[in-house]
Amino acid sequence: MAAFGKGAQNDARVELPNKLFQFCVEQPELHREFFMGKRFLLGMLIVTLTVIVCGAVEGGSLSKQKSMRMNSLRKQAIKSIRSEDGDIIDCVSIYDQPAFDHPALRNHTIQLAPTYDPTIDEHSKKATAEREGKEEKNSMVVKQTWRKSGSCPEGTIPIRRIRKHVLLKAKSIERYGRKKPMFSQENAQLPITRSSHTLLTNRSKAFLLTAGNNYNAAKGDIKVCNPRVEFDDEYSTSQVALLTGPYYNFEAIESGWAVNPGVYGDRQTRLFVYWTADASEKTGCFDLTCPGFVQTSNEIALGSAIYPISTPNGLPYEIIMFLFRDFKTDNWWVQYGESINIGYWPPELFSALSHTAETVQWGGEVYSTNIGRPPHTRTAMGSGRFPDFISGTSGWVKRMRVRDNSMVLMFPGWVEHYSDEYDCYDVDFIRDYLDDPELYYGGPGKNPRCP
Repeated sequence: MAAFGKGAQNDARVELPNKLFQFCVEQPELHREFFMGKRFLLGMLIVTLTVIVCGAVEGGSLSKQKSMRMNSLRKQAIKSIRSEDGDIIDCVSIYDQPAFDHPALRNHTIQLAPTYDPTIDEHSKKATAEREGKEEKNSMVVKQTWRKSGSCPEGTIPIRRIRKHVLLKAKSIERYGRKKPMFSQENAQLPITRSSHTLLTNRSKAFLLTAGNNYNAAKGDIKVCNPRVEFDDEYSTSQVALLTGPYYNFEAIESGWAVNPGVYGDRQTRLFVYWTADASEKTGCFDLTCPGFVQTSNEIALGSAIYPISTPNGLPYEIIMFLFRDFKTDNWWVQYGESINIGYWPPELFSALSHTAETVQWGGEVYSTNIGRPPHTRTAMGSGRFPDFISGTSGWVKRMRVRDNSMVLMFPGWVEHYSDEYDCYDVDFIRDYLDDPELYYGGPGKNPRCP
């Protein structure tokens, strides 16, 4: 009988009686008394049940459907790197990545680099102020843990391997890597109002938004934290996002960091990208867990852990995320730091968003089924502390920028800050006495004000 994985053994220990588990895993010889006299039938019955149960454990440890999904995610690796944090990074040919399993991208031609430098003002052709302070930013560089153990060669992209035990825990293999639907069917029937975003299902957001123009770029410097996530099916993210379309069926792209055990299998802070074309109803996913995002960089592994993490008494570390549309190809690029172009979402994935975005958001999001009702989840947002401009210990986003039809990268003229649950996760927008406005957000979740 073939051996099965450690994760499956752990599950078996819970589900099987101890004696059957010994038969399945340790496989001791059957005691001879089972074959003597009246005990023979009892022994045969135990053996038969054991074979059936063991087969269920081994065969069911990864169903046919989940095996097919894993095979589609695991591409042929030219090189594999084992990271000190337990991740395995597969260096896969750039032409063999998951994106091209998408029906709309079967004949897609890879764009290896943007057709222009997004940090250059197209009118003046001079470097914008976004490059100012670059040396200072480099002093607080955030890196990925796997890079301590190696690198992927040119012509390949690093793909974080999805482990079997993570897929085993997935409640729905079809939805693995995708957020739960943003709205209930009941809410989707309600009329559109200015407060429609408050109808999000099992989510709590604290953010700054701008709307009213056609946006083709957004960026922000996001403080890197490691908030508590109480249960495995919950998550906490901090991101820059561009959205368009009706609230119940919007299209969106976003990038930042996440603590998401349901997708990544642990509670490390990880770099992510996310997209959807229908409010996460049937399309979209984190990173490369479904076809869609086309990666071009061999330096960044999406979904991999980042370090160092900001601490209350230590230096504040941050990641610089820049999402922008290439005007010649309509691809939406993701830039990390000041110069690493990770890859892009092709316009074929979207409808309205293939041309422009209507809204930009900066801030945090928590998902839990215990939101908006007691007992509230203890999953935190940001650093887990309420906004604090003075100490700077909460989560924050700085150097927020957008680019509209003026083609100038700038802080938006109109903004509004909002929190779904001020007593659980708050938000504070500071613009007085500052040359560059800043957003502070976050909270612990459950607390005396948020029972």
